[in-house]
Amino acid sequence: MDLNAIKRLAHQGEGQKLEFKKKANHPEKIVKELVAFANSDGGTLLLGVDDDGTASGVRSVEGELFIVEESIKERIRPRLNYTTELVKVNEKKGIAIIQVEPAQGKVFGVKEDTDRKYATTYVRKQDESLKASKEMREIIERRNKGKDIQFTYDEKVKTAISLAESNGSITIAEFVAAAKISRFIASRVLVRLVLANVMEIIPMPIQDEYILK
Repeated sequence: MDLNAIKRLAHQGEGQKLEFKKKANHPEKIVKELVAFANSDGGTLLLGVDDDGTASGVRSVEGELFIVEESIKERIRPRLNYTTELVKVNEKKGIAIIQVEPAQGKVFGVKEDTDRKYATTYVRKQDESLKASKEMREIIERRNKGKDIQFTYDEKVKTAISLAESNGSITIAEFVAAAKISRFIASRVLVRLVLANVMEIIPMPIQDEYILK
């Protein structure tokens, strides 16, 4: 990719598959974006591009990229597959392109503290990287395993579908209240409907939404 191609890409603005970072002074934030890409549709992070899309570059881009790659090694679990490319803006500044492919049945997480084993999962929604719910994590993990998902068209399923039809979307809390069932059962029903391609899960900051396909 040359500089003109980067400028055209940056002109699109941040979105589902594109993120800008001016510098690597907060690598812990950059790895969250990369994990969110991997757990969603894949994506490209441009290091050395301003928030407004100006491809101004960053000094010592090789050093900036090194910081990011060290953070990827230390913080992301399991090992993340990605590619990098460096493009010069001028003699002193450059832009690093980091591209991530979507996960195939894997769930990637970020170790918020490098001394801890627990990793937090993130997903991409438009230009945001959101913490994934346990339902979202299960769906990512099971979605690409190729197994047929079966479900019984019972009253719980009818209620979920009816609510989604009438309201446009449904949350687990709304489903629990309408069907008078536990959160655990509501979660199981909605996850199964997503995996069966009856519904789609939309990640949200507080409660995920489920819509009919």
